[in-house]
Amino acid sequence: MPKSNTIFPPNLQPGDTIGIVCPAGPMPAENVSECIRVLNELWGFRVKVGKTVGNQYHNFAGTDDERLQDLQEMMDNDDVKAILCGRGGYGTGRIIDQLDFSKFCYNPKWIIGFSDITVLLAHMYSNFNIAGLHAPMAAAFKENGYLNDYVGSLHQSLLGEKGHFIIPSHHYNRVGSANGVLVGGNLSLVVNLIGTPSALDTNDKILFLEDIGEYLYGIDRMVRQLKRGGFLKGLKGLIVGGFTDGKDTTIPFGKTVEELILDIVSDYDYPVGFGFPVSHGIENYTLTVGGYYNLDITEDWLRLKQHKDNY
Repeated sequence: MPKSNTIFPPNLQPGDTIGIVCPAGPMPAENVSECIRVLNELWGFRVKVGKTVGNQYHNFAGTDDERLQDLQEMMDNDDVKAILCGRGGYGTGRIIDQLDFSKFCYNPKWIIGFSDITVLLAHMYSNFNIAGLHAPMAAAFKENGYLNDYVGSLHQSLLGEKGHFIIPSHHYNRVGSANGVLVGGNLSLVVNLIGTPSALDTNDKILFLEDIGEYLYGIDRMVRQLKRGGFLKGLKGLIVGGFTDGKDTTIPFGKTVEELILDIVSDYDYPVGFGFPVSHGIENYTLTVGGYYNLDITEDWLRLKQHKDNY
């Protein structure tokens, strides 16, 4: 089995500091309070709250410079061992090229988030081979959310436990097995990154995708763009998560998300799994972008297991 060249930040220890920032959309400070309480009182970490939490500038958690500076300070702070993004929204792509990763590469730390944070996770892995956590963010802790398995999977990952998920098989699954590095995230962002320094190399990888609020024809268009660009041809496997709050046009598109994706990848023979709990909803397991995983899909179940040695 080939060794992965991915760099994995150190696992967290009790008393370590987690920074919270909002590099994209705004988030009221009160929406972070439960997350801070759980991280501190129940999980045993210290918390450093960034200046962008509770801040707002139009549709962002501050100006581009404010969000850039807040994230940069957390990345460069030796006392901060992980960075939890408060929320996604839009805006990470506006500052990604101004971030200085020189110190971060010598002292990598876990960056946590999903949705718009796909930009940051993809950029870290594509340019520096540094792994990140596609995982629940601050709002997921509210209303006892910290008690569910999805937020729990983040806690386990921070402590160094490897993800091992088994879910019932989906009607549209394509059976098979695959081993490889896991990459992916929000479909819209994965597609938007094509042609930029942050674009993902999907060759020989297991790709996972999810999205929210997209029309069926838009999903079809984006997945077909991935195919036309060669991003689906060399996959080891494909995992399709939730496409929450999906829409259809007045004249129906005529296919479900599952059906249109299966049609697009019909030229390839790798395993394809649907309904995996990675999404904009509550069901959002922590996945290590850059981690080495074993994917097994049978008629009865799908299993995704991160290799304990990451290769």
